[in-house]
Amino acid sequence: MTDALKRLSDEGVAIWLDDLSRKRITSGNLAELIDQQHVVGVTTNPSIFQKAISSGDGYEQQLADLSARKVTVEEAIRMITTADVRDAADILRPVFDATGGQDGRVSIEVDPRLAHHTTPTIAEAKQLAWLVDRPNTLIKIPATKAGLPAITEVIGLGISVNVTLIFSLERYREVMDAYLAGLEKAKAAGLDLSLIRSVASFFVSRVDSEIDKRLEKTGTDEAKSLKGKAALANARLAYQAYEEVFSSERWAALDKAGANKQRPLWASTGVKDPDYKDTMYVEDLVAPGTVNTMPEATLEATADHGEITGDTVRDTYASAKADLEALEKLGISYDEVVQVLEDEGVEKFEASWNDLLKSTEAELKRLAPSEG
Repeated sequence: MTDALKRLSDEGVAIWLDDLSRKRITSGNLAELIDQQHVVGVTTNPSIFQKAISSGDGYEQQLADLSARKVTVEEAIRMITTADVRDAADILRPVFDATGGQDGRVSIEVDPRLAHHTTPTIAEAKQLAWLVDRPNTLIKIPATKAGLPAITEVIGLGISVNVTLIFSLERYREVMDAYLAGLEKAKAAGLDLSLIRSVASFFVSRVDSEIDKRLEKTGTDEAKSLKGKAALANARLAYQAYEEVFSSERWAALDKAGANKQRPLWASTGVKDPDYKDTMYVEDLVAPGTVNTMPEATLEATADHGEITGDTVRDTYASAKADLEALEKLGISYDEVVQVLEDEGVEKFEASWNDLLKSTEAELKRLAPSEG
């Protein structure tokens, strides 16, 4: 077994786990991954919590207590998910301290039903930060049009943010702009900028899934030769945009005031097409100052047979641009694809949240004490 994960860390890629459950916390598995697999952070989303809580493992006593208190289903979900995030944050606290606050982070998402509403998103972000009450939390806000002003406002309040569901280069630039505007607000309010952190979660595999489907339909040899190239090209050009923004004069003024760069985070890095190498979205997106959040299967695959050969991003901008241009020439609209993916991303998280509401409500009823 090679120590590909150590090499990845040495290249400046922070390895985060894209999963959380109470069983993972209480069994010591999370602590073990930190200790042995170079994991330095955790991300969650509504789908992850839906899967964890529906499995029931470790949640029954808390659900019974919540049922006895007759709390609403929404309150029950928040009490359960924030408890898991708080416990994970405590396990990761030594990493947070050792990295000066850069890593050792746990992300929790605002209610996905608020994705297209700015004011409730801000209110929910403040509430979540207060409920978890750990300095190493990141509040996840989706990069929808309504999410952008919420990002600025929440960063401006000094709350650290993980911006999620980014698919397009244009939207990514808007996200970085929203982050800088938030830092400027925080600076004007006299807050300590060095305590504010942010990552921008740029989604990877879903881009290939959508574009490959369209290439398959086109059916030409040229179309088939472009399969599996779009997601990497998109992410690599995102890194180019990151380098531009964080070497600008606007950034220099914030940097001088102690601000931290908003790191690009590669999300959705589990390979969905069995024809592709299962570590492709790890090996081909190695660049300093990034985060790769992996499902456990991808983490294990990388540890087992990953080949980390140094930076695989910064010399690729010309070929990445050419790949995206070739897709446009074939009639595959980049703008249409990324909009479809954003809409689907919000819908999927909303569906998971609704499933979680239903299954939690059923459990609360099942565990309700008899009157008396």
